[in-house]
Amino acid sequence: MTISLWWVRRDLRLSDNQALAAALAQAETVVPVFVLDPVLLAAPEAGAKRVAFLMAGLRQLDRELRARGSRLIVRRGDPVQELQLLMAETGAEAIWAEEDVWPYARRREARVSQAMPLYLTGGLTVHPPDAVAKSDGRPYTVFTPFSRAWRSRPLPSAQSLLPAPQRLPAPPEVPSLPIPFEPALPDTVPFAPGEAEAQRLLRQFVEGEDAPIYRYARGRDRLDLDGTSHLSPYLRFGMLSARQAVVGALSAIQSAPGKEARRSAEIWLNELIWREFYMAILAHFPGVLEHSFRSEFRDMVWEGDEAAFAAWCEGRTGYPIVDAAMRQLVQTGWMPNRARMIVASFLVKDLLVDWRWGERFFMHHLVDGDPAANNGGWQWVAGTGTDAAPYFRIFNPVVQSQKADPHGIYIRRWVPELERVPAGYLHAPWKMPDDIQRRAGCRIGVDYPAPMVDHAWARERTIAAFTRARQRARGGSDSKKDDVQ
Repeated sequence: MTISLWWVRRDLRLSDNQALAAALAQAETVVPVFVLDPVLLAAPEAGAKRVAFLMAGLRQLDRELRARGSRLIVRRGDPVQELQLLMAETGAEAIWAEEDVWPYARRREARVSQAMPLYLTGGLTVHPPDAVAKSDGRPYTVFTPFSRAWRSRPLPSAQSLLPAPQRLPAPPEVPSLPIPFEPALPDTVPFAPGEAEAQRLLRQFVEGEDAPIYRYARGRDRLDLDGTSHLSPYLRFGMLSARQAVVGALSAIQSAPGKEARRSAEIWLNELIWREFYMAILAHFPGVLEHSFRSEFRDMVWEGDEAAFAAWCEGRTGYPIVDAAMRQLVQTGWMPNRARMIVASFLVKDLLVDWRWGERFFMHHLVDGDPAANNGGWQWVAGTGTDAAPYFRIFNPVVQSQKADPHGIYIRRWVPELERVPAGYLHAPWKMPDDIQRRAGCRIGVDYPAPMVDHAWARERTIAAFTRARQRARGGSDSKKDDVQ
């Protein structure tokens, strides 16, 4: 009887799982295995909420496997050693896994493949990073041509998705560790783990004439509305396949009840393509995790103000929209993408703090923290990456607050000190006269911080710092346009 191992990593699902399907096609018995890697679990970016979400997801996967006659084998230790032991214990002849793009994962795959027969499949993205390339084989580094090339390739359909197996052969009786219950998933995390919940959320988002995807263009930038899909944590751990998400988007586009609805669905598909773009960038340029993609900003002089960074982390900058978003992140492990852009811009462009500090903080706290998407987003805002926003485009936190939370619902939820502040002062509470501060029970500098930096002054400081970096790198003068949002 032929036996293979299915090495589970970022594909905690049974539906549309290419690695599982390939293993089942090649072997009579497939042994699902997850290795608790101490290197990853002890890493500084391994935040408790994301680890807890992963562990809860593994328990859900184990339940689904047991319902089909199988179970998840869990080991702890060096993946090479643990997989070698398991192959000997089970008599397995091969290992199947979904290929990853993260540099650590690639090094781990290389070590395993040197010691054992490891077969890698697609699944992390719709199109493998090497498949979307220029005519000369070089990778794209600009999103728009990448997107065109991505769309020109065959796209998945509902018929091409792999169904979950109804029954699975029982694995050999080998030792397995219990899936840890610590750290526990806090009640504040707004995501129920597992493939079933991912499927439910996808259906809820894309199906029906009044589906939220048809309001996505407007809702995604409003922090007071529940306008996003909430699928990012499930895509992060493969509780939902990238192909199924794209099929959902394409189906919604085809069924859109009107022009604006179709445009909204197209925008959500575009966000999925951005995810694939950042995966491709990380695959081809792993150094982006260490330095700016754009070489002229690699020697950028940052302020390195640890006290300012701490205030940003704790949500006490004196700018309500920034503080609300940071408190949401720390409490729940998530924030909408618009909030991510606002707080990232504030850290880099108002405080002149190295974007890598913020990137690491996000990775520690985000339940959906993904090395490729997180790095790509931070470098975009900082103006140091591919397709980056120009360094002189600096979000005005008050203007962004007025646009994203016009009625102050989001701010009042996460910054209760401002609950009684009149609407006219909520986005810039430091402008309140003393008598209104007293009536609102919010004295600036006592009950709520005064702004830690003047935005207009900070903007000029940042433009000057980035301009000097470009001049040093290019050995000449620099020019810019004025573009403020």
